[in-house]
Amino acid sequence: MSVPRERRDSADPPGSYDAIAGLYDAWSTSVVEDVQFYVEEAKRSGGLVVELGVGTGRIAVPIAKAGVEVLGIDSSEGMLAVAGRAAAEAGVADRVALHLGDLREPPIRGPVALVICPFRSLLHMQDDSERRRAFAAAHRLLGPGGRFVFDVFAPAQDDIDDTHGRWIEREPGIFERADWDTAGRTLTLSVRGPSGETTMALAWLSPIEWRMLLEQSGFEVEACYGWFDRRPYAGGEDTIWVARRPDGLGFHG
Repeated sequence: MSVPRERRDSADPPGSYDAIAGLYDAWSTSVVEDVQFYVEEAKRSGGLVVELGVGTGRIAVPIAKAGVEVLGIDSSEGMLAVAGRAAAEAGVADRVALHLGDLREPPIRGPVALVICPFRSLLHMQDDSERRRAFAAAHRLLGPGGRFVFDVFAPAQDDIDDTHGRWIEREPGIFERADWDTAGRTLTLSVRGPSGETTMALAWLSPIEWRMLLEQSGFEVEACYGWFDRRPYAGGEDTIWVARRPDGLGFHG
């Protein structure tokens, strides 16, 4: 596994991603393993999908190409501009509605059948208070029986050892540096390329803690996968969560 290349979410200042909106797609060009998974989840939902942290439309555009309408939320105007162009170029601008806003307080209303937050975007939440706000927002958007799907990670020690404090060329001309704080479970991730540079703060939890927060936020965990091929989680860095808002229950956290 490489150092995590995180998508835009509003816990960092919007400028963090505005600064690299022009190089973001080149930086993440090799990340394709999650796309079909989220497309399948969107098709399974049978209706409108909300994507929190839509970024440049890396997931939203393929979902729209599969015939599903997407409402995308992001706090970076630069990233949304790129997403808008991508949707237009793919011929699906009529199925992708983009909104500037904070994923903890999305400027839209439900109910919808599916809320997604791909590409480890929830790692931008710095503490449990912020995570609960994000979960509460997803819960409010969902109708009874609706699902919340997201992926996160917790780093392995060999990843930390291999990348800590080093500038690594991830894609031609695009470099990133990971500064890990294992005691605080935080990562300072810096990115630089020909058209911009930025630094962002990420924080991780254990799978047990993610499950606890979901349940405290009124969700039932339907599945926790260890990869996007839907293998059951059996240890490792990545977790992909499928949580459900129970029928007839409101948020109680």
